[in-house]
Amino acid sequence: MPASPSASARAAAPPPGGTTAPPPGQRPGLALAVITGSMLLIGIDVTVVNLALPDMRAALDLSPTASSWALNAYTLAFGGLLLLGGRLGDTYGRLRMFVTGVGLFTAASLLAGLAPWAWWLIAARVLQGVGGALVGPSTMALIVSTFEGPARARAISWYSAVLGGGASVGLVLGGVLTELASWRWVFLVNVPLGAALMVLARRVVREPQRPEAAADRPKFDLAGALTGTVGVAALVYACIRAGDTGWSDTRTVAALIAAAVLLPAFVLVERRAAQPITPLRLAVRGTLARVLPPVALYAAAMFSVLFFLGQYFQEARDYSPVKAGFAFLPLMIGQFTMARLSPWLVRRVGTAWPAAVGAALGASGLTLLSRIGESDAYPTAVLPALLLIGIGAGAAMSPLTTYGMTGVAAHESGAASGLLQTTQWLAGTVGLALWVTVFGHATRDAAPGATAERVLTHGVAAAFTAAAVCAALAAVAALPLFRKGKNPGDDPDKAPGKVHARG
Repeated sequence: MPASPSASARAAAPPPGGTTAPPPGQRPGLALAVITGSMLLIGIDVTVVNLALPDMRAALDLSPTASSWALNAYTLAFGGLLLLGGRLGDTYGRLRMFVTGVGLFTAASLLAGLAPWAWWLIAARVLQGVGGALVGPSTMALIVSTFEGPARARAISWYSAVLGGGASVGLVLGGVLTELASWRWVFLVNVPLGAALMVLARRVVREPQRPEAAADRPKFDLAGALTGTVGVAALVYACIRAGDTGWSDTRTVAALIAAAVLLPAFVLVERRAAQPITPLRLAVRGTLARVLPPVALYAAAMFSVLFFLGQYFQEARDYSPVKAGFAFLPLMIGQFTMARLSPWLVRRVGTAWPAAVGAALGASGLTLLSRIGESDAYPTAVLPALLLIGIGAGAAMSPLTTYGMTGVAAHESGAASGLLQTTQWLAGTVGLALWVTVFGHATRDAAPGATAERVLTHGVAAAFTAAAVCAALAAVAALPLFRKGKNPGDDPDKAPGKVHARG
């Protein structure tokens, strides 16, 4: 959409964030496709391995521990490095980090697809996570620096829709490729797509101009990078391990202690650093700080859906990988549709209503799933719940993301995006570990003599009950967004730290 005359005039001079308008020849639609396409690849690989894991286990003779790490190595590397990835983009260039991350992710996908041994596969999954952590924060920062006003809101709605659907697409794709081709193709399919994205990114995505000259480039906050990265990684590792071995496991406790030491140390370092890896004021005041609580609570609730329903479909209902993958399509359709409608909703009712109502719809869908039985029909027991959860996620997350990033100065958009995504990832990982604990207690308390399917369904229902409470708390956490009149972030043309660019 062409910029208004006043916006164009303002764009003639570099704004406070140091970002200039893209040159007239830029194709913002194609640039957005490249940016969101990269995040689709990243999102797919969170879940694409789930339905392919049995075939991987057989081909590579994976032990139970190795099987777990074929899934979790990606999660650990990605979640642990998001803060660092965001600041690297702000310091050394977002497009540079974006292309580097896509290249690393693509190369790691090739290595994973050719893996002859278990350790090779796990190492490749770690590299995929590192690449994803470089890409993730840079994508949002590039959107913020490329689009303005309503165009930015529409771009973020596309971004949220694609990102939200990535996990569901991963399940469908993983099931189809495993059943029709080979488990190796769940990784190899990324190679031509990643290569194309790298080429196109150099052609259609512009590197925002940084205000610092090369000689004045900020010093890199090494102490913050070490304490933040290792602290977050320790917490993610503890939650992953707790899901497998329990909270009293020695390594789980050791990782929790490490996180309890390193994360407060990270805060102290950042408070004193001249150029912090994550400016802490972003988390305590401003638009981003207002959305972090509902975002965290909603992410914690939503991570339960794919994990527990995947088990239910395959173990309690004996679905094939393809059928299990396609069973999640209503979730993806609901989320994608509402995310695309969110800019229209925000223009009419502001951010608070979609956020609060969306979280409440998600809680309603999870409540329906908490009543699931081992022989319930999919159209009546699961389909309505998935539609509610998908519509709720699409209605809530896109406006919250748009509002949160609106008040962030352009030169800090990478760090802010990294903080937002780290919050989502950490909350989801911690939440899933808690729901797995609830699941474990419920299965141990199941009626004696019950069938394996009934025991599993009883545990799944208990986990969804806890997740529904968490989603309801997310709706409550969104209530402070209600104010007289419009929120500042609901009108992008009046937002602080606005980046002027054509969209």
